[in-house]
Amino acid sequence: MYKSVSAETAVESVKSNQRVYIQAAAAAPQLLIRALTNRYQDLKNVEICHLHTEGDAPYADPLLKEHFHVNSFFIGQNVRHTLKAGNGSYTPVFLSELPLLFKRNIIDLDVALIHVSEPDRHGYCSLGVSIEATLAAIDNASLVIAQVNKQMPRTHGDGIIHISEVDLFVECDEPIPEHKLAKPSSVEEKIGGYVAELVDDKSTLQMGIGVIPDAVLSKLAGHKDLGLHTEMFSDGVIDLILKNVINGNYKAILPGRSLATFLMGTKRLYDYVDDNPFIEMRTSDYVNDVATIKKNNKMVAINSAIEVDLTGQVCADSIGTRMYSGVGGQMDFIRGASLSEGGKAIIALPSVTKSGISRIVPKLKLGAGVVTTRAHVHYVVTENGVANLYGKTINERAKALMRIAHPDHQEAIDKEFFEYKK
Repeated sequence: MYKSVSAETAVESVKSNQRVYIQAAAAAPQLLIRALTNRYQDLKNVEICHLHTEGDAPYADPLLKEHFHVNSFFIGQNVRHTLKAGNGSYTPVFLSELPLLFKRNIIDLDVALIHVSEPDRHGYCSLGVSIEATLAAIDNASLVIAQVNKQMPRTHGDGIIHISEVDLFVECDEPIPEHKLAKPSSVEEKIGGYVAELVDDKSTLQMGIGVIPDAVLSKLAGHKDLGLHTEMFSDGVIDLILKNVINGNYKAILPGRSLATFLMGTKRLYDYVDDNPFIEMRTSDYVNDVATIKKNNKMVAINSAIEVDLTGQVCADSIGTRMYSGVGGQMDFIRGASLSEGGKAIIALPSVTKSGISRIVPKLKLGAGVVTTRAHVHYVVTENGVANLYGKTINERAKALMRIAHPDHQEAIDKEFFEYKK
């Protein structure tokens, strides 16, 4: 049906001064990544673009900066060091708009490295656990190299591609990288409980990955007829689906199915989504499109932040001037939920960092980026309660947010806020 080559042979087609896109999250093709990095001596000035990726990123080694430069659309832990080391850059972009950068040739691609399931008898493979902007990358790259993995789940939706769309194939049989979450702390459990109380029956959920989203999910077992329309999900949804808590019956968009653009979790998740028509994988310009999201009544967007100031400005991508993560899909879903009939836009975060620094602040750090504006957020939740900011004045917001700040910091926050307002 197709002829496979070794990873080493496949990446010989990558040339100096080219731009390479790597499929995101748990679908990052590790075999191809290793082979390409091992060729560093033959290459100069290769730009490697991607969202967050799981697994290793050996090309991000600062010692290889003459050979590879990392352009992150969302900064993961494995490449975060590159911005300071000088072998990496960050391109801010909404996840809903990333495919457009390729489609409109704003960012021209030479090569796409993708990770697919084995082809079926008709010659169709699946992009498996990550679609995001990969289809746009395939359509616009001059060369497509696929890692064909026996262990990649075959998912339903947009990610079905024919072998004729691929130029080179590399076969493998290796596990998909797993993302295992720690058990929620008492603080995270409290946050999960407060957020769950805001979720009505027949709501449609969006949430990211992390301990707080899992803590929320663990509190929803008594709810009824929830839906899932989210850029990504992890293991925490499986039990709710099996218990018929999440059934999608009242969603406007793809009722009776759950919608995502990428997945990260354990082998249990990857086995569950394999050939499961209840799980629909679509491109990020569809899943994260505000006009699409808002059609779901009672759309609930649950996102986190690095810090929130007393006017409601949300910093989620930087610590001061230091870029830390990315814009991602937070604003896509916050806005979509805000416009949804009965929707709720929620920012959930612990009131202090692990070192005890307040995350509810009088003003954002110098240089901090505003991902979600003060006009967009509805609710802010900490372990100390819920602040409803929607329709509130600046002073009313400040008082509500001070009440959910850590008690040890409330007086100082209050004093500093009203001092700088003078």
